Amino acid sequence: MDLSIVILNYKQMNFIISCLKSITESNFFIRGRELDFEVIVVDNNSNDDIGKFLICQYPEVKFIQNKKNIGMGAGNNIGIKEATGDYIVVMNPDTIVFEDTFKQLYCFMEENKHVGVVGPKQLNTDKTIQNSCYRWPKPLIPIYRRTPIGNIKFARREIDRYLMKDFDHESCQSVDWLLGSFLFMRAAAIERIGAFDERFFMYFEDTDLCQRFWKFNWKVIYYPEAVILHNHNRHSAQTAWYNFFSNKASMIHILSWVKYLLKWPTNYSLR
Repeated sequence: MDLSIVILNYKQMNFIISCLKSITESNFFIRGRELDFEVIVVDNNSNDDIGKFLICQYPEVKFIQNKKNIGMGAGNNIGIKEATGDYIVVMNPDTIVFEDTFKQLYCFMEENKHVGVVGPKQLNTDKTIQNSCYRWPKPLIPIYRRTPIGNIKFARREIDRYLMKDFDHESCQSVDWLLGSFLFMRAAAIERIGAFDERFFMYFEDTDLCQRFWKFNWKVIYYPEAVILHNHNRHSAQTAWYNFFSNKASMIHILSWVKYLLKWPTNYSLR
């Protein structure tokens, strides 16, 4: 199997329909042959009848129903364990690929054996470039981004550094970490470093994974020749800063942030 595509669903039935349609319309024909691929959909107890939908519309898709919402990392790991491909793609239901997205990323990885994970350029629904590659977060970055402190000059400078505002998003480069909405990963690397750390229910599981890619000398690459659309919805950022502790997503974000800082007191700067 060349490629395993893992999609974790949690109450995003409206998005996953478009996501799967874009996959079926993709070009998998490379160098005189068609890539052998599988699609694995894992559902975190959405109660939206997605299983029935897949049986009727996409019977070829492997479907796994979890009995409860076990989180982003653990949910994706269920699909990764079922994957048989040389490459594993973890993509969110709210992403849409273009015709040659998989083809371009596959060819890139085949030609760059030192790369453990590559991420495409991600576009907002209005086709503007979305932040999808980052520098390692310094301890106070979440506070700067969620409170008025972020408007102060020194904090704004740190946020811009973190978001790589000085980076040419049309250039292919190694980066500290990639947004987990779409990760094209080498299965051999995952076997070496491990899949998502399930202690991160949501948030920072992608940052942590990229830390481990770098730790074990696998490169993390941003590759803008491949492009996707991402209808990104930052749930933890939708609450006013003074109500931060009353929002569940915000509290999960804080907890993951603390776990991340405890696990990685020193960032791997191996680029």
